Amino acid sequence: MNIKDELIDLLDNSYAPYSNFHVASLVVMKDGTCFKGVNVENASYGATICAERVAITTAIAAGYRKGDFSKLYVMVDSDKISSSCFLCRQVILEFFASDDEIIFSNRKGDAKKYLVSELCPEPFTSEDFL
Repeated sequence: MNIKDELIDLLDNSYAPYSNFHVASLVVMKDGTCFKGVNVENASYGATICAERVAITTAIAAGYRKGDFSKLYVMVDSDKISSSCFLCRQVILEFFASDDEIIFSNRKGDAKKYLVSELCPEPFTSEDFL
């Protein structure tokens, strides 16, 4: 199965009863292992978690660390291509290298590709603590 088909299948697992905005994500590690994520909404919107963060934190829970991440795919169940929220961008920035690719797509397969450095041009990192 290719990435597009995996993401389309994964969209069905999204839990979005409030916004009806379904998102699927797939993180590819440098060793080729993949981790999946979907958005999971909550009546208390602050408790909602995005698909990107689900996939990334699942990889962390499996033992992967910063430097192990390679690529992130994000698909929305829409005709429009959407990008990550700023909470997700901060988490992406924490675990991905600045030259890693983030690929956003819609269900039709239209896609836009960015480098992490393009999504996060003015990063907040651990170096800001020094």
